[in-house]
Amino acid sequence: MYKYDDIDQTIVDERVAQYEDQLNRYLKKQLTDEEFRPLRLQNGLYIQRHAPMLRIAIPYGLLSSTQLRKLAEIADKYDRGYGHFSTRQNLQLNWPKLEDTPNILRELASVQMHAIQTSGNCVRNITTDHFSGITPDEIIDPRHIAEILRQWSTFHPEFALLPRKFKIAVTGSRKDRALVQAHDIGLEFFLDETNKIVVKVWVGGGLGRTPILGSVINEKLEWQHILTYCEAILRVYNLYGRRDNSFKARIKILVKALGIDKFKALVEEEWQYIKDGPNTITEAELSRIKAFFTEPAYKTNLDSNLESHQNEKAFTQWLTRCTHAHKKQGYRAVTLSLKPTYTAPGDASSDQMRAVADMADDYSFGELRVSHEQNLILADVQEDKLYELWQKAKTLSLATPNVGLLTDIICCPGGDFCSLANAKSIPIAESIQAVFDDMDYLHDIGDINLNISGCMNACGHHHVGHIGILGVDKNDTEWYQVTLGGNQGNFASIGKVIGPSFSAEQMPAVIRKIIDVYISVRQDDEAFIDCVHRVGIEPFKNTIYQETAH
Repeated sequence: MYKYDDIDQTIVDERVAQYEDQLNRYLKKQLTDEEFRPLRLQNGLYIQRHAPMLRIAIPYGLLSSTQLRKLAEIADKYDRGYGHFSTRQNLQLNWPKLEDTPNILRELASVQMHAIQTSGNCVRNITTDHFSGITPDEIIDPRHIAEILRQWSTFHPEFALLPRKFKIAVTGSRKDRALVQAHDIGLEFFLDETNKIVVKVWVGGGLGRTPILGSVINEKLEWQHILTYCEAILRVYNLYGRRDNSFKARIKILVKALGIDKFKALVEEEWQYIKDGPNTITEAELSRIKAFFTEPAYKTNLDSNLESHQNEKAFTQWLTRCTHAHKKQGYRAVTLSLKPTYTAPGDASSDQMRAVADMADDYSFGELRVSHEQNLILADVQEDKLYELWQKAKTLSLATPNVGLLTDIICCPGGDFCSLANAKSIPIAESIQAVFDDMDYLHDIGDINLNISGCMNACGHHHVGHIGILGVDKNDTEWYQVTLGGNQGNFASIGKVIGPSFSAEQMPAVIRKIIDVYISVRQDDEAFIDCVHRVGIEPFKNTIYQETAH
């Protein structure tokens, strides 16, 4: 867990005071809406459909139990008793009062948290693999580099008003769980032929209105140059990125317009001025940052004691789906599912947050993670404590064994809250969960990612869902477009639209037909995404539209 020093704390405290002054001037009509807008956005405050929305940063998805208890307290005191965990490892409050936001930020600062640069045209919250530091396939723990990037990008005067928002993801494992190819910059650590740590740099990825997977701009960057190379990329973007049209202002549009070769040439030229400058990361600096992270006091020679419960089907299903391999013998990571049926995906009540904080203290060294799939993770649980933990999680509706399955739905808040949304997302997710509420059937279907977005901004990452659902406006009514074949990870792909959109009432039956087609054409234990890539979307399209027409 990263621990603030005096400088960190001073910066966060001073930002709270600065924002409070800005808000007071706005409330006294000394600042216009247009003048206040960039100020509130860089402090995570949106004005949504019914109320403000405050987005709280959870850098690289890492939380302490103390911080989670504070989030629960804030949710009760200033909101409606719950929070929404997003796909970018943040927490969103949907109902705070504008005049309360300085007090919320002050309370966050008391537990080393903030909402700085969680919005606005700046470098946003740096994200990583939610299994960082514990996964057996890890090459380097990316959280230390993510922290260096966070410190470098926070309040960077040159990048405080970029053409559009900017997102960076870092992965240090062989399996990409941070979706680096769909970010403005993606940093992928690996070992070269001499066993030296280097970085593959992706640039120009992003979803939204124009979904594009990033291009590799540097195959083997020496890790010491991460800051200077990212700075060169951002400088080129700042100089050449469009500011006349917000729909064409993301770096992905610039890279596509120039071509990766031209864009790389501009970056390389800019990089030469700063390549070996003071922002070159040294081993000493990396060690300094590592010292701010506390390490768990792992035990050795642990017995799993799982054999005694192997005949309990419900526990075995949970063990298979919700626990994950750990680099330390005798430990596993545990996903606490925030996706039970009839619950908005990613939402956690204040009572659940407090209970999870207690479980983190009891079973995971007082730490937890937020996943990109909108679940919570206890990263360091002894195997001999898993059964006990499972029993507690069940009582809190946090033990649904659906991680990676169809009802583990990624879903944005949609039209219930967001002023940008064309359609509601949450009711669609709940209606699909209700249809597929048979856990045995879900396990038989196997791995499927279903992602839902309420508009083209793609906060629900629908483009990279095996099944993607996008809310669209058709004659002032809510309809839903379906894509198939999207994927995240090392073999990322953008889904293809199968045809005309469907009404909300049709959506559960449409998903049912997709699954029926898959079961009828799959070969042996072929995964859904592999089946779609093998047979294409036509078998699904033909069945769905023929039967929908009747």
